[in-house]
Amino acid sequence: MRILLIEDDAALADALTGALRQRGMTVDHAASIEEAEAYLAAIDHAALLLDLGLPDGDGLALLRRMRAGGNVRPVLALTARGSVDARIRGLHGGADDYIVKPFDPDELHARILAVLRRQGGYLGASLSCARLAFDVETRVARVGETLLPLSARETELLELLLRRGGNVVPKRLVEDHLFGAGGDLGSNAVEVYVHRLRKRLDEAETGARIETVRGVGYLLRAAA
Repeated sequence: MRILLIEDDAALADALTGALRQRGMTVDHAASIEEAEAYLAAIDHAALLLDLGLPDGDGLALLRRMRAGGNVRPVLALTARGSVDARIRGLHGGADDYIVKPFDPDELHARILAVLRRQGGYLGASLSCARLAFDVETRVARVGETLLPLSARETELLELLLRRGGNVVPKRLVEDHLFGAGGDLGSNAVEVYVHRLRKRLDEAETGARIETVRGVGYLLRAAA
């Protein structure tokens, strides 16, 4: 699950990034509205964590522009503005949840999951393909009752392919999802992880197959 954190406090951003990564999330960090808009144009994040006091503008103004432009990605406002009026303005401005600083990382993680569950089933309890099942909250893959051991990036790749439900996932999206936008990676880094995951799925007889669509990307579907 990939999250965009928009927060100008470097120490807080580092702490939240580390805490969420420990809980199985991939986190991109933007320190300004300008950086956030660049991320929003390039990557389809599961949710946004938005500080309302940013150095180059009001986070709430960014949120209003997003909603006016048809962007329905879940947004959790993170702010020191704790008055009732401020919370009401944030929710009316398009926030799906409003969290007043300081807060506990476990509560933030739980609120992210709760918001995603409310987004039309985006975050289901389980994703599946053929005999393979993936529990979204525990981030565990199984074949029947047998655990399928995966590395962190293999898990990220599997979830991305499962969420696309048999549709082709562009290679560039896989790169951004696994390594971050503008990440420094070798020319065949994606192919390496696709090969590893494909091998694990085949060896475990999951019945799920990763197919390469040349020049486009990858898709996961049940073997014929």
